[in-house]
Amino acid sequence: MSYAMESDDETRRLLVQEQADFTREALRRTGLRAGDRVLDAGCGPGGITDYKAGVVGPEGHVTGIDLSEVRLASARALNARHAHVRILPADIRHTGLPEASFDFTWSQFVLQYLPDRWEALREFARVTRPGGKVVISEFDGFGVDSWPLAPELRDWCQRFIEALHRGAGLDVYVGRKVFHAMRQAGLTQVRVHLLPQYVIAGSAEASMVQDWETRFSALESALAPVLGGVENYRLMSRKYLELLADPDALKYSILLVTEGTRP
Repeated sequence: MSYAMESDDETRRLLVQEQADFTREALRRTGLRAGDRVLDAGCGPGGITDYKAGVVGPEGHVTGIDLSEVRLASARALNARHAHVRILPADIRHTGLPEASFDFTWSQFVLQYLPDRWEALREFARVTRPGGKVVISEFDGFGVDSWPLAPELRDWCQRFIEALHRGAGLDVYVGRKVFHAMRQAGLTQVRVHLLPQYVIAGSAEASMVQDWETRFSALESALAPVLGGVENYRLMSRKYLELLADPDALKYSILLVTEGTRP
């Protein structure tokens, strides 16, 4: 499986993203507790794994899995002080972990990259114990609802989304699809929490601008050819960054956190 966002700066970008308050709020709302056995499916550089380890405490346990050796090395280093954390190389679609091993299985910002994402959901259900929770956190949309948004930039954002889907297999609308998929997979008590991923009323912080600069740079080789060439791609990317910095514009993105219980 290739990762569309890969770059030399991706581990740093993910670690910054993992410090966001929305993740902690999502875990609080979905009921992560002390003593839980947790699977962090697609743990990345380990920032969220570290937070979960603090919540579940030494009487609980956290297993983080990922396919990137770079991210796994970061996760191991960041969680080295936790005796109740293990970090393993594994594909979230075929983990190789025992059935019914976890009280709480979590995945954030991973299914959007997988063409066979519901295979991963079935695996999450398999490794979760009866009565345990599967929780999937995904954003929904690309931020095209910002205001004001110039027509040419809105059109480019829509084409950017289509190009992401065709060229990189990334579905930015996965968040809205998880509820139905969980129901079809046989999970019960399926609930959806709507959270802001970010709300920027005015100028974005430098870290947010840098986050988007890293994204645009990582995607340039794949998307520029279908978005008018490199020069036009860079021009429109700059216009989007200018929108983020605009003190008079509202920018926001929503997060859909869906939880279901294994019967």
